[in-house]
Amino acid sequence: MTDTQHLLQCRSFVELGARQRARALLDSGTFRELLDPFHRLMSPWLPRQGIVPQADDGVVIAKGSLGGRPAVIAAIEGGFQGGSMGEVGGAKIAGALELAIEDNRNGIPTCAVLLLETGGVRLQEANLGLAAIAEIQAAIVELRGYQPVIGLIAGSVGCFGGMSIAAGLCSQLLVTREARLGLNGPQVIEQEAGIDEYDAKDRPFIWSLTGGEQRHASGLVDGYVADDVDDIRQHLLQLLDAPSAKRASRYAWYLERMSRLGAEVSQLDAAGVRALYQGDA
Repeated sequence: MTDTQHLLQCRSFVELGARQRARALLDSGTFRELLDPFHRLMSPWLPRQGIVPQADDGVVIAKGSLGGRPAVIAAIEGGFQGGSMGEVGGAKIAGALELAIEDNRNGIPTCAVLLLETGGVRLQEANLGLAAIAEIQAAIVELRGYQPVIGLIAGSVGCFGGMSIAAGLCSQLLVTREARLGLNGPQVIEQEAGIDEYDAKDRPFIWSLTGGEQRHASGLVDGYVADDVDDIRQHLLQLLDAPSAKRASRYAWYLERMSRLGAEVSQLDAAGVRALYQGDA
């Protein structure tokens, strides 16, 4: 098959909605959604601020199997409120992970996949969103002691804020070229530090620092794959069989890299960031 023929047969994962993504990854015929939109579990806080809520609060929870193993998928809908985490959506993810933990305690080896398209905490729900993210992080840490917790960032929202910390706690992280990963989003950095520090409209610059390819080259994620449903699923299955990255236990390594930077350091370019993480800076 030629490269052109392969491209014509590719199905974009990025272009799918959260529910479609979860269904595409699970083994055929095993998709079962928990707390679907007909349960009407939506944010009680958004209408009070004149914002139309969504019936699933922008989070899809699905159970099924991955390569024959029991699995739960939590997929965040980046098209609703920028994939932000509020009280209800956060509770759905945390609850799903806690049920997976309970499965493992009962001898059912359930793994988890988090489809992370999120700007972090929902500002309209502030502390409630932060509490939910903390519960998600605690559940990730406990579950990965039993089975892998794989984070997948595909695009186009990226993964930022408190949920980027959740991503860092995963057993493995998989990204596409369209993905972005960072603690603070471009608009936040520009707002706080100024446009000279970070121009949120400069897409090539942003992707050169926080994009999937750069994060993989810097060793901050474990898998890098093309935006194709079949390729992503295959790579995901491979990561489920790989040893945990245990990146949360490597804090001393990261702190040593960061200690090389001083207040006088000018804006790093992509090559400088790679050199820093690869130990060549």
